[in-house]
Amino acid sequence: MHYFLYRGSELYCEDLPISRIAEEVKTPFYLYSHQTLTRHFRVFDEAFEDLPHLICFAVKANANLAILKLFAREGSGFDVVSGGELYRALRAGADPQKIVYAGVGKTPEEIRDALQAGILMFNVESPQELKAIEEVAASLGTQARVALRVNPDVDPQTHPYISTGLKKNKFGFDIRSALQEYRVARQLPHLEIVGIHIHIGSQIVEIAPFRDAFDRVISFIADLKREGIAIRYLDLGGGLGIPYKDEEPPTPKDLAQALSSVASSLDCTFVLEPGRVIVGNAGILVTRVLYHKSTPEKHFLIVDAGMNDLIRPSLYGSYHGIQPVIRKGDKGDSQPSSIIADVVGPICESGDFLAKDRRLPEAAPGELLAVMTAGAYGFTMSSNYNARPRVAEVLVKGSEYRVIRQRETYADLVRGEKIPEW
Repeated sequence: MHYFLYRGSELYCEDLPISRIAEEVKTPFYLYSHQTLTRHFRVFDEAFEDLPHLICFAVKANANLAILKLFAREGSGFDVVSGGELYRALRAGADPQKIVYAGVGKTPEEIRDALQAGILMFNVESPQELKAIEEVAASLGTQARVALRVNPDVDPQTHPYISTGLKKNKFGFDIRSALQEYRVARQLPHLEIVGIHIHIGSQIVEIAPFRDAFDRVISFIADLKREGIAIRYLDLGGGLGIPYKDEEPPTPKDLAQALSSVASSLDCTFVLEPGRVIVGNAGILVTRVLYHKSTPEKHFLIVDAGMNDLIRPSLYGSYHGIQPVIRKGDKGDSQPSSIIADVVGPICESGDFLAKDRRLPEAAPGELLAVMTAGAYGFTMSSNYNARPRVAEVLVKGSEYRVIRQRETYADLVRGEKIPEW
């Protein structure tokens, strides 16, 4: 559920007409609903209330400081995958003891920063990373808490670019060799084994892959127990999908029930890393139509947002609903005519599109469109390609809004660059 709803002919975010924000902030911009963000976090958290658990929001999904602060106030921890994400989480007021650090390419500097911050644990991805963490911890005279990421070879039935739990993927230790890696980790004096981590992919819309992964990792935990290796944290990652079009993904409660059915014998805290499922439907991208172009083969709606602002359609072929901010025909007017068109941006790439062959109401230059379900992996994956300043981000609470990230300027584009004297 989200709070982007029509009142009469106009699309609102909570109690604010989106057209008003667009006139004041200008387009394009990302727009988030405080009420939706809060509700989604609480629904997810409450689904696991019968299990000892820690929610660690996946910062990669949406890293804006205001949104991270909102979740920190709700008691959330954070899943980070870079030194920059760690910095952001700490700036937003995160409790370091609720931060887990994943990612296959941690640098010694990032490991040092995380140890000095006092994070809960590292999710370790490779044998050489284990040794790197040991070396940094030794240099600091401390112990690093670690969980090994085990790759259970489960097909999540999602886009191959966001599948992470197959043995051909770059992530984690092959489950067939992971026991030996735990034995190695146990011998390293500056490591403390506290957990195990799995994460099989993103935008998963069936419960079966989760069940398969749970079964395999719980069997593996039994192997660890026989070795005398105790597991305090079982980090189950994220990946729960959301409806972009006509998907019917499982709910957080469905996921909790699946976990409960296999977790009764475990004495550990479950770590969940939701991202998309909390922020995806809580944000939209607002864009303005620039031109309507027709050829003998196609209709195009050319808008002021492009693939540099929202790359998911180009990168994954992803679907995002698109709807007018002001609907026509809601006041007794004749039914507005529609067209089948590609919604494209200003980027000099044929892959620059937000929708392909989409039936939409005809939209004249100057009219506003809302690209729905854009709160996750929207701004965080945006870029300055074609020397385009990154867009503003806006947060609505009730009948008020705040700009939580200023639109970049042309001067921002060249900040830090220097022309050599020669």
